[in-house]
Amino acid sequence: MTAIPLDRPAKVAPKRAASPWRIAPWLYLTPAAATLVLWIYWPLLDALRLSFYEWNMLPDSPMTFVGWQNYVNIFALPKFWQALRNTVTYVIGLLPLAVLIPLAIAIYTHDLPARSRNIYRAIIFVPMIIAPVVAAAVWRWLLDPGHGMINETIGLFGFRPVRFLQDPKIAIWTIIVLTGWKLIGFSTLILSAANANINPSLVEAARMDGASRWEIIRDIRLPLLRSTILFLSLMTILLGAQWSFSYIHVLTGGGPLGATTNIFYILWDFGFSTLSVGWSSAAAIILFLGFGALAFVLFRLMDRYSFHDN
Repeated sequence: MTAIPLDRPAKVAPKRAASPWRIAPWLYLTPAAATLVLWIYWPLLDALRLSFYEWNMLPDSPMTFVGWQNYVNIFALPKFWQALRNTVTYVIGLLPLAVLIPLAIAIYTHDLPARSRNIYRAIIFVPMIIAPVVAAAVWRWLLDPGHGMINETIGLFGFRPVRFLQDPKIAIWTIIVLTGWKLIGFSTLILSAANANINPSLVEAARMDGASRWEIIRDIRLPLLRSTILFLSLMTILLGAQWSFSYIHVLTGGGPLGATTNIFYILWDFGFSTLSVGWSSAAAIILFLGFGALAFVLFRLMDRYSFHDN
């Protein structure tokens, strides 16, 4: 029998010399970094440069340096402030449609039988997969004040036709409802997935302690859904007005009397309707700075008030 030497030192794999010039990790990041630079930061810097010039986008047209004049002109334009007020209205109007109603649907359909729940949520999600331009064209027929199906139905009850897209006081809320109609399905899907990931043992323990359904929602589901609710609120505040662009462009063109124009539509209007690149770029920079500051505050609030079940 051969004795095994116990004092033999174990073989240790030689350490690879750390080199400050290892480039493999950077090569993995290169495509993403190049994409960000090419599609995000370069256009942003170019927009900042063009905001100080007057130019009509024609290749043979000279670019005239005007300094801060484009910014001064935009801030003096009543149309800009009207678009800014409308943007706030869009955000406030979309929050219940994009967050509160989907939250209620996600919670109250969670306990349905699986087949009924899936059918119900699929029906709600259908508007999300319809192209915005197609949906806008269909809604224009439905809302027609003369022969639209909705006004025909209203007339059966003895009421006068409603000018959904022609009345300045109603038009903006019509666009908000149509935009929210598409967002309900997406938000319901996100909240349903988050609700399904809640640990069932927490709910069962609460039921064994005699908690009612509302107490389970208030003390377990809502706190654990807080991160998702804050995320959807952040998305709606930052992008809600932008999502309404297609409906504004197809249904109202920003009218009547600028009642449905928001800050995103006026930016497009400056650039591609009046061919004023300087004004459009200046509006884009103002929009970037304003929403960038808002995003910073919202992300700080999200980090502070999010709650995770570990």
